[in-house]
Amino acid sequence: MGRSLVRAAAVVTLAALFTGTATASFGATAEEVNTPIPIDLSAGRYIVLLDEAPAATYEGGESGLAPTKPEDGAKLDASSREVQRYSNFLEDRQQDVAADAGVTPDSSLTITLNAFTANLTAAQAAKLAGAKGVTSVVPDEILHPDAVPSTEFLGLEGDTGVWNAVGGVGAAGAGTVVGVIDTGIAPESPSFAGAPLGTASGAEPYLDGNTVVYAKADGTTFRSDRVTGAAWNNDDYSTKLIGAKYFSAGAAAAGYDFADDYLSPRDKDGHGSHTASTAAGNHDVPASVEGVEFGTISGVAPAAKVSAYKACFVGPDPLVTDDDICALSDLMGAINAAARDGVDVINYSIGGGAATTTFATEDTAFFNAAAAGIFIAVSAGNDGPGASTADHASPWYTTVAASTIPTYEGTVELPTGLLAAGASVSVPFGETITAPVVYAGDAVAAGAVTTEAELCFLDTLDPAVVTGKIVVCDRGTNARVEKSQAVAEAGGIGMILVNVTPSSLDNDFHSVPTIHIQDTFRTDLLAYVRGTADATATLHGENITGEVTPTPVVAGFSSRGPMLADGSDILKPDISAPGVAILAATENAEGAAPTFGFLSGTSMSSPHVAGLGALYLGERPNATPAEVKSAMMTTAYNTVGEDGTESTDPFAQGAGHVDPTRFFDAGLVYDNGPADWAAYLQGKNLYDFGVDPIDGSDLNLASISIGSLSGPQTVTRTVRATTAGTYTASVSVPGVDVVVSPSELTLAEGATGTFTVSFTKTTADPEVWATGFLTWTGPETVRSPIAIYPVTADAPADVAGEGITGSTTVEITPGVTGELPLNLSGLAPAVLQTEPVFPNGDPVEGHSGDENTGDEDGYSYYIVDVPEGSTLARFDLDSSDDEGSDLDLFVYRVVSPTDLSYYERFASASGSADESVVLPEPTAGTYLVEANVYSFTALFTWDLTTAVVGADGEGSLTATPNPLPVTESTPTSYSLSWSALAPDTRYYGVVQYGESDVRTILTVDSGAAAPVAKVAPKITGSAKVGKTLKANPGSWEPKDVALTYQWLRDNAPIEGASAPTYQVVAADAGTALSVEVTAAQEGNINTGTAVSEAVFVKHSSKTSVTVNRYVGTASQDYTVTVAVKPSGGPAATGPVTVWVNAQKYTGTLVEGAVTIPLSKQKRGVYVVTAAFGGTDQVEASVGVSGFLVLR
Repeated sequence: MGRSLVRAAAVVTLAALFTGTATASFGATAEEVNTPIPIDLSAGRYIVLLDEAPAATYEGGESGLAPTKPEDGAKLDASSREVQRYSNFLEDRQQDVAADAGVTPDSSLTITLNAFTANLTAAQAAKLAGAKGVTSVVPDEILHPDAVPSTEFLGLEGDTGVWNAVGGVGAAGAGTVVGVIDTGIAPESPSFAGAPLGTASGAEPYLDGNTVVYAKADGTTFRSDRVTGAAWNNDDYSTKLIGAKYFSAGAAAAGYDFADDYLSPRDKDGHGSHTASTAAGNHDVPASVEGVEFGTISGVAPAAKVSAYKACFVGPDPLVTDDDICALSDLMGAINAAARDGVDVINYSIGGGAATTTFATEDTAFFNAAAAGIFIAVSAGNDGPGASTADHASPWYTTVAASTIPTYEGTVELPTGLLAAGASVSVPFGETITAPVVYAGDAVAAGAVTTEAELCFLDTLDPAVVTGKIVVCDRGTNARVEKSQAVAEAGGIGMILVNVTPSSLDNDFHSVPTIHIQDTFRTDLLAYVRGTADATATLHGENITGEVTPTPVVAGFSSRGPMLADGSDILKPDISAPGVAILAATENAEGAAPTFGFLSGTSMSSPHVAGLGALYLGERPNATPAEVKSAMMTTAYNTVGEDGTESTDPFAQGAGHVDPTRFFDAGLVYDNGPADWAAYLQGKNLYDFGVDPIDGSDLNLASISIGSLSGPQTVTRTVRATTAGTYTASVSVPGVDVVVSPSELTLAEGATGTFTVSFTKTTADPEVWATGFLTWTGPETVRSPIAIYPVTADAPADVAGEGITGSTTVEITPGVTGELPLNLSGLAPAVLQTEPVFPNGDPVEGHSGDENTGDEDGYSYYIVDVPEGSTLARFDLDSSDDEGSDLDLFVYRVVSPTDLSYYERFASASGSADESVVLPEPTAGTYLVEANVYSFTALFTWDLTTAVVGADGEGSLTATPNPLPVTESTPTSYSLSWSALAPDTRYYGVVQYGESDVRTILTVDSGAAAPVAKVAPKITGSAKVGKTLKANPGSWEPKDVALTYQWLRDNAPIEGASAPTYQVVAADAGTALSVEVTAAQEGNINTGTAVSEAVFVKHSSKTSVTVNRYVGTASQDYTVTVAVKPSGGPAATGPVTVWVNAQKYTGTLVEGAVTIPLSKQKRGVYVVTAAFGGTDQVEASVGVSGFLVLR
């Protein structure tokens, strides 16, 4: 594996910074500066992950160590010599890394993770987080279990059931091993009964020394060492229960003292036994609860073997789970052990809340377990019915929602005629109880809190009011069975447990006869009970409503999608299975009688799918995890709502309710494997596998999710035929036009076909999920759920521009029609950091540092403030030697400059010289930036630059047009422009599209300063039509520039006039001519320009002279008219001079003409001429009238 690109906020350990007290300031010496401690933990237990691949995915590369990754479709043989040798290599590597930090590992993981666990001081955790080869240092989290025979409901039983179809109960899951990671197991339970282990090899499991060996159906061998512990010995293993281990170091490190649980594989809680028996418990096991017989039960794959991996321990209160403990390191150890032992299936009914990523630590372990060929079922969580509450977002396992099955029922009857059917195993069948009824909120004991009384907390009910009555209690907060205990202790004789919001109906064993009813009855029930004197109610031990309760209904508690993790391109949950009121084995003390119980939760639905996985693999041992998952999903059917109407919500049911009667005949399967998962993670920038990335929606799953659709998008899928034939596609997603191409596939068995599915939004609202199905109909019906999220715009995440002044075009595909505001922030310069919080080494002129900068480990530290309202924070580390140096970059949001406890940690720590951390919409605060010179081979310099983008910025960033006229799904563009930036600087800006979350980051490299004209250009020559002008370019700095010319007419470029000389043409008359000289320097994007002073080209003129008469007598009057006509522009103005021989006359032109009277003249012959002196726009001219003759 490669190194992670970004390690997110969950990784809250800081690389070794400082040593000393917690009160020192940055002005102190290195020995006095405080060690940064994570906000939420300091010293404690950690999982340290290393960058070499674990055995499940190791493809070779280490000298002398052969690849251990199984071939496609094969499973890992953890007992092989190659795996053993490589595991030893990893353990040695882990020891070396730990020793460098002064740490002694307490466990080593090499199969599904390359990691070790250890108790660390804060300083050790910090040092390991910055150590080369360490991808992450993860705090050991504390997780919790997620908590009618279902086999009959699933169609497994009977002559026509699936078990019979695969060869009977004895063949159902035969040759497979189900690994259950949970609270342990009760070996005495008949659900896990088997023959004692012998030593002779054969088809049944046997002992090889202390190791249980089992030859599986897929040709590989399960091998697991027996362990002993509290209330557990070697005799607890059998040919059914062939493996059992426990993992407790993480729990112990967290302070768990094991006073309330066994330090062994034995189950003290019941959760683990319940999930194990649900998945693979023996067939036809009689089950009774509290002395009430409930017939027989069976696991889904009764012929499968069971291996239990206890990593969860029960707390002191058996009624709640929040005091139970499942340490993450113990869980990772269990996953690793299950894969090493060679299980075929893992059930993991454990959760930690809504998923925030598809590649958390447990996801990484499961990636490798799935790569080893293990089918994994996980619970979706019990935080429903709210949206985006589901856990387990990754595509390589199957995430299971919980749904109802027909269950044991009772009925609440009121005198008003209300009949409310609900869950009950505590009102005997056929019996009735009639008594006065009271709402718990009206029976509050003295000193009790009313809201607690309404929930029937212990000691909150008034016996004087409750005695002899049926009590209505609201569901919530405290355990359901505690409510009936409170009623019994107050003298009540029955309980109506009513949901306050939609949720499951649970068959608990209560202290008084109880019926659990849905929230839909609550209003009418309380209206009668609280509003009627002497109100009564009757509890019936059966459903007397005459109506069949609809099933399967996705339980209200079942966590929902959509997954918000990593772009929402993975649809979860994958499928729904029975998870409400499931009867299965529970815990018992050593040697005590086995017990059974009803439990509800996605913890119960997940093992149904795990068992079905074993059932499938029993028939098809070499099927991949993806094939099993695909077969389940494409053959699923819709769940129903509480009213019985069909439900198609993929975020509740996934592909639908699992249907084992069909999944062996899926027809088409969607294959995918480790290479596909790696390409998905590469595309999401979650891990650097060095492979070509794919769009998240193109992962070849049996579902389609597009987390952001603004314009047409096409996804590709490939199917493999398990049943030959012709399949025809049909598809419907309301508000979205969907086209499948080709729409028909004809495939032989085993052949593959590729098709595309194109999506174009039509009437679907933006920012609202649109859902539907793609169905291939042929010899089989193959259905896939679809979820599409239209967005305001599909815009590039990044665009680039250059120049001190410049622009760039941004192309987007809008998802709306109208005017789209473009909200701009920035531009903000990238600031070179040259002042660390304390100096280490000599300053390096013009750079942040060189190979000698930093403390003894090569670390330098800087403080950056991120103000409120910032839209982007970026941190970049750049080396002058990209080949020979390796730099690492870490960024922490700390409490303050003097308190280095931190809230979040981000890192870029690849094996390359340049690193970047980019934080969109960063949380305001103080950030500590850590630059590390990890290694180098030659002298070099490095630069750390930081940029914080806010609403205000430099460069007059402008978007044109803004707002942007848009038409849905029609590509358009706008321009971003800027000016007058500082040279030699990188700038960042952000464009937000309307009020949506869509952003585009603009990067502008301003480039070097432009050349400058030290002496301005100048024009020489006569500015007259027909004359030639010449441009003198002036002088430039620097001198080595290339010059170009552009002649300007009234400051506008003259087409084709780009030579150093220019011949004046008639069109230039009346205009100002200038020349613009541009100087370009090689390697510099910015050019310098300078413009000469303008020269004006005047209009030519023609002067004409006329006399009122040319022949006359001396006694007559004479006038001379002068007219001046310019070649263009307005009429001539200004003075003119008239000469009559030597006599001079003057006048002023009006609208281009003037008449001048002459004085009396003697007889003779005269020559009359006129001269126009010109103006600043018109040339001078002279006119002659001819001879004037006076007789």
